[in-house]
Amino acid sequence: MSGLRKVRQGKVVFDGKDITHLPSYERVKLGISQSPEGRGCFPGMTVSENLDMGAYVRKDRKSAAYKEDLERVFELFPRLQERVNQSAGTLSGGEQQMLAIGRALMAKPKLLLLDEPSMGLAPKLVAQIFSIITEINSQGTTILLVEQNASQALQRAHRAYVLEVGRVVKTADAKSLLDDDSVRAAYLGGSVEG
Repeated sequence: MSGLRKVRQGKVVFDGKDITHLPSYERVKLGISQSPEGRGCFPGMTVSENLDMGAYVRKDRKSAAYKEDLERVFELFPRLQERVNQSAGTLSGGEQQMLAIGRALMAKPKLLLLDEPSMGLAPKLVAQIFSIITEINSQGTTILLVEQNASQALQRAHRAYVLEVGRVVKTADAKSLLDDDSVRAAYLGGSVEG
């Protein structure tokens, strides 16, 4: 979806348009933004500069709409506003994850791609990040989430796909998969954590 990997077969269609061979920066212009695995902040830049980098394709950086989007990020992640002039490399892992998601939101995406947003975070931060992901979705942004924490993901998703060795082995609405005994046994340890 992001265009960072070459498609070997099939095609990628977004909003009715074949984007299979479209470069990633053009996909951002269409409304696809991502927060990569491992956070991927610019460590030598401030929080403010990182957020501005997320909006690099926008032509309205001086507008009220841009300021509103920045305020939305700060409402979702108040810690970022507190650290707006701090170097991203000095933030905690959880704060860097918040920054990576905030930076992706600054592109004003229709589709937000999140790759393992809970990786390496303390359980309390994992719950906070998933709560924020739910809020972003409820505000109207579609989210494609790749996540090994199946319990957290299935509790929030509308539709889910179970992959094994790169192949889809099950797909259904998330509630059905959450209640599926074979999925519970294989991926949830037989129970669901909140």
